[in-house]
Amino acid sequence: MIIRTLSTLECTRLLTMHRVAHLACAKDGQPYVVPINYAYADSHLYAFSMLGKKIEWMRINPLVSLQVHEPGDRREWRSVVVDGRYEELPEGSGYEASRHHAWSLLSKHFDWWEPGGLKPDAPPVSGHSSHVFYRILVEHVSGREAKE
Repeated sequence: MIIRTLSTLECTRLLTMHRVAHLACAKDGQPYVVPINYAYADSHLYAFSMLGKKIEWMRINPLVSLQVHEPGDRREWRSVVVDGRYEELPEGSGYEASRHHAWSLLSKHFDWWEPGGLKPDAPPVSGHSSHVFYRILVEHVSGREAKE
C-alpha cells in the first residue's frame, strides 16, 4: 500500500465533491465529534443546525476541525482534514447576504437539511428562526490518499 500526501488543490476538490463531514469541537478539554452536511465555497464550509451541544460549544470555542473521508476499492481511501474557525451567521446584524448565500449553496442538494434537524421552510430572513446558519473558515487543510 502506498500512502501519499494530497496537494491543497486535491484537498479542495475533495471538499467540493462531498457534502458530509465529521465536525470536531471542544469545550473544557472535552472533544465532541458529530456528522454535518455542508457546502464548500470561497474557502468556507457552510452549514446549519438546530441549537444544541455543537453550537453551544462552538460559541465558546470557535476553533474546530473537520474530516471528510472517501472510501475506495478494498483498502483504498482519501481523507481531508480541515482546521478552521466557526463563525455564526446570525439573523440581522448585516449577515443577511451571507445567510442567503449559505441557503443557496446548501439547498442545491436533496435532503441538504439532514442531519440538522427540522427542514427550514424558506430562505432565512429577518425574524426569529430556530435554525443557526454558520460557516467554517478554512485556515489549514491537509489530506492523504492510500492506494494499493
